[in-house]
Amino acid sequence: EVQLAESGGGLVQAGGSLRLSCAASGFTVADYAIGWFRQAPGKEREEVSCISASDGRTNYADSVKGRFTISKDNFKNTVYLQMNSLKPEDTAVYYCAVDLRAYGRRCLTELTFWGQGTQVTVSS
Repeated sequence: EVQLAESGGGLVQAGGSLRLSCAASGFTVADYAIGWFRQAPGKEREEVSCISASDGRTNYADSVKGRFTISKDNFKNTVYLQMNSLKPEDTAVYYCAVDLRAYGRRCLTELTFWGQGTQVTVSS
């Protein structure tokens, strides 16, 4: 059974840092495109960052480039999102998501599986 368990969210002041973790089970993160999305109140869900399984490339939303870093530990079967220089506009529920097609390039497809989400709140 595929499961994604996010952790690491919380309340932080602007300029601070958080590291989100996504512990995966039921599949191997090394073989699947996996990443992070977020949804703020009243806004659509947006892709924050994704690691491609086919070539290992990472991509980021323009709004987080230079501040967020995605990584994965294949031994721990866990994906991370290091978030630095946080801004109030980063406040959202952050979701870990995986494309259930092996060796894919994109995180958002018709076969994307979602975690339950973790709340990140950045105060000004």
